[in-house]
Amino acid sequence: MIKDAKAPSKSSGTSLCRGCQQGKMVQKPFPSNRDKRNYDTFELLHFDICGPMEENSLGGSKYLLLIVDEASGCIKGFCLRAKSESEDCIKTYIMKVQKQFGKKVKFVRHDGTREFATNSLKAFYEDEGIEQQTTVPYAHQTNGTAERAIRTIVTIGRSMLHHAKLDKCFWAEAAMTAIYVKNRLPSPKIEHKTPFEIVYKSKPSVKHMRVFGCRTYILTPKEKRLKWDPKARAGLFLGYEEVSKAYRLYDIEAGQVVISRDVNFDESTFGLSPTISDEDVDDLDFESLDIDNDGSRQTEYTQAGKRKSRPSDEDEAARRPRAVRHRPGLEEASAPNYSSPHRADADEEEKHGDEDDDSTPPVFWRASANAVEAGDLSEPSTFQEAVNGPDQVHWRKAIHAELKSMRLRGVFRAAKLPNGQRAIGTKWVFKIKRKADGSIEKYKARLVAKGFKQKYGIDYTEKFSPVVKYVTLRMVIAIAKYFGWPLDQLDVVTAFLYGIMKEQVFCIVPEGVDLDDDFDCLELVKAIYGLKQASRVWNETFDEFVCSIGFQVSAFDPCLYIKVVDGHCVLVLVYVDDVLITGSSPELIARTKTDLKTRFEMTDSGKCAFVLGIELVDGPDGSVTMCQRRYVDDILKRFGMDECKAVVSPVDMSTRLAPSDAATKVNAPFREAVGALMHLMTATRPDIAYAVGYVSRFMENPQEEHWVAVKRIFRYLQGTKTHGICFKPGNKIDFLRL
Repeated sequence: MIKDAKAPSKSSGTSLCRGCQQGKMVQKPFPSNRDKRNYDTFELLHFDICGPMEENSLGGSKYLLLIVDEASGCIKGFCLRAKSESEDCIKTYIMKVQKQFGKKVKFVRHDGTREFATNSLKAFYEDEGIEQQTTVPYAHQTNGTAERAIRTIVTIGRSMLHHAKLDKCFWAEAAMTAIYVKNRLPSPKIEHKTPFEIVYKSKPSVKHMRVFGCRTYILTPKEKRLKWDPKARAGLFLGYEEVSKAYRLYDIEAGQVVISRDVNFDESTFGLSPTISDEDVDDLDFESLDIDNDGSRQTEYTQAGKRKSRPSDEDEAARRPRAVRHRPGLEEASAPNYSSPHRADADEEEKHGDEDDDSTPPVFWRASANAVEAGDLSEPSTFQEAVNGPDQVHWRKAIHAELKSMRLRGVFRAAKLPNGQRAIGTKWVFKIKRKADGSIEKYKARLVAKGFKQKYGIDYTEKFSPVVKYVTLRMVIAIAKYFGWPLDQLDVVTAFLYGIMKEQVFCIVPEGVDLDDDFDCLELVKAIYGLKQASRVWNETFDEFVCSIGFQVSAFDPCLYIKVVDGHCVLVLVYVDDVLITGSSPELIARTKTDLKTRFEMTDSGKCAFVLGIELVDGPDGSVTMCQRRYVDDILKRFGMDECKAVVSPVDMSTRLAPSDAATKVNAPFREAVGALMHLMTATRPDIAYAVGYVSRFMENPQEEHWVAVKRIFRYLQGTKTHGICFKPGNKIDFLRL
């Protein structure tokens, strides 16, 4: 004790010590008891977003949005490519539950982040009479319900992924399945009932449920197989389909997600490639990539993509894996459509033929249907995804082939970045090349430059390069068919690497290449994909050689070359690295091929069956039809019309459209849809020219009736996928004057 000292009482009114407050202040404890009010189902909803994830999902998503019902604990999830998509998801979800369950959403609670507090959402809450409750900044505990839900779903999903031995790119499917399972687990907070039971007033069935990631065997429909083809193909179980009585499965051979009800499960086998071990991958022979620098230096290809030299901050940032997944021309970064909850067991007693109930799952309430977009699955977006992902054997071989090709052609040499110069970035682009029927032809890896960082007058001067016209392509095919000429196709291997650079351009060391400490960048000797001048340099190289062997450039199209020898004609049509050859003399065609292969490394595909996304279908009468079945399927799926009912004409003649002065536009991707239809019309479908031209008049301010007219064109395409431009053989002549 201290002599003659009085301890101040709490009520003495003494002021607080500023130093103590600034030095010792801690966060005040949160009350242990929760809000005691009993909420009705869907009366109070909690929101939160998790992400960005370290890897994009198979469908390109980066974020996970969870909506949690306070009363039942029921969770709804959406996979998003951008946080801004959450607004549409929230609006749609609230409207659905209010209409389908007859419940009124009165309160929403979130952490006040920008995506949850937009002016549009605030107006929506006002219109619906919903009170918005935001938590205290930097106090995540006040949004505990949503935070805990995210932790639970991520924990379950992570465990599923590791147990199934699947790559991180499957995180979205794992999260959606975790949500599905969590909604069917009893909770002590709701008297040991399940969220499903609270919402639907009936107990859920679990007899259809399977182990995530297990091996499956998927029945191939008899319409898609020949007599002696296998009846089933191997796959992986990924979850439960939201809008049909079926399972979501990963087709290993096709590399895409498929929906099927005819499935057998092997719940003792997991993983994508049981026949290829990690040791097999490590034993793959990756040759070194020599970089000439007066013959004294070389670089090596490394699986990890590390450099011996110490990288600068700019180098490290440029080589850090980035999520760049966006498929050209066929995807739209739109919010996933919400499908309303259904009673999973309403049809439980219904039998379908002689099938066992266990193999016929019910209609499920699960999260975003856009977790994966079928057909766009196994193309990695980064180098690390490729060399560590499920198809790493194929991608590593493709990377090795690209680097070997660059080594043989002396594409770049090791260098020290001069003062005042800057190095542009590079990245790997991975693409699966498919045949006309959609099957995989080969895996392609391409090292590209980030040409958008080039500066005019420094890194490049001219960049224009001609592109073949569709009318020229149609003319060449028509001529070949009319006169009975063969039409062959060749592909130039790494075409851009043949062009010699005129400007001095340096690039950051790409992943997969290792430099000695004396060098910090690469100097480009040849043009690579991505450079602004690459197309022009390649076109000049090809043009110079073709003209040197006797061809003349067509005055109609600079991509068409013509050669006449002894009364025989040969035509060469080039589109970047795709080359078509036809002519009246097989010997002259063979000689032209030999000349081209002497100068360029080329693959000879023989008879042309698929070019520029156009399929050439032979008819029984000797005709050939140019059609775009795959493209039609793609755009129908892209705009949600893949299951629409077909009509016999693209225009409803009983309806007249007119421009509108309305202040608001239709909430639909009108411009994108018309653009997609214009591409189809220009290439192979002149039968929709009037209809597309008609709806394109209303691009300025499209309304609902205009969007209905666009959808009618899609409905017409649904029934005419195989239609196209048909060319028939005619009378032969000895000489064609062009």
